[in-house]
Amino acid sequence: MKAGAERQPGLLSISAERTFEGVGGLQKRVGNGVGLRGRPCTIWAMSLLEQVGKDLVSAMKAKDEARLGALRMVKAALKKHEIDSMKPLTEATEMQVMGTLIKQRRESADMFRKGGREELAAKEEGEIQVLQSYLPAEPSAGEMEAAVAGAIAEVGGATQKQMGAVMKAANARLAGKRVDGKALSELVKSKLQ
Repeated sequence: MKAGAERQPGLLSISAERTFEGVGGLQKRVGNGVGLRGRPCTIWAMSLLEQVGKDLVSAMKAKDEARLGALRMVKAALKKHEIDSMKPLTEATEMQVMGTLIKQRRESADMFRKGGREELAAKEEGEIQVLQSYLPAEPSAGEMEAAVAGAIAEVGGATQKQMGAVMKAANARLAGKRVDGKALSELVKSKLQ
């Protein structure tokens, strides 16, 4: 804590911002803190599954049926993937599962619209909004163009044959952000022609 700063009782203060995987890869340490009685303590971040479970309880208490259904679906998908893989979920696999769920919801909404079922399409889009609240921000168009330009320069070529290498390099440059593969692919194609 800074000199002269007063700590309110019952609050934790974080003195160092560090992130790494904890025991078994289940938790992430986000910093050292000062506990309730002034003793040093470690602050741990919740995994996505724990956060969804916590939000599920609050949605039940608020009787928010739309959010509750979406959160139950997320929790079931994450637990299924964890059980099928027989190892704890990492942040990358959590994001992969969430991306799959969003893609499924988008396809369902499109199919419902084609079938003339607007109310079901609106329900699917509501679930997409809930799912996106758990994902990192999407890169802006400028960030995507800069990443693609850097990837083309890194690969050293501008032909369609090198699209796979350019996509891989662009994805690496956009790590930590939620990238729409289809939009990135279209951008790479337009730059390589």
